[in-house]
Amino acid sequence: MRRACVALGWLLAGTIVWLSVTPTPPKTYIEQGDKIEHFLAYGSLMFWFAQLYQQRSARLAYVAGWIAMGVALEFVQRWLGYRTFDTADMAANTIGVLIGWGLSSLSPRFLPR
Repeated sequence: MRRACVALGWLLAGTIVWLSVTPTPPKTYIEQGDKIEHFLAYGSLMFWFAQLYQQRSARLAYVAGWIAMGVALEFVQRWLGYRTFDTADMAANTIGVLIGWGLSSLSPRFLPR
């Protein structure tokens, strides 16, 4: 069961990467709605992995890694030429990671060790 949960988490991470680099991402019909999507995606990702890894050092490594991924993907979008670099997206990603981490500390554990 644990392996499946870890695999599902990495599938979520891969989906975020794919959505960040695809030339035709899903449309958001809400003004600045993509910020909500960034926040929810990165918050969910951090929450998921924080449920899987209870050690503080592991959680801090995932916090740093997911924030770095969010920043790096924005630069990749600039280099691709068909996506837009946006520091507000970086902020939404980072806030999502931090909130996901915080919520995982407050919620009961539901994923296997």
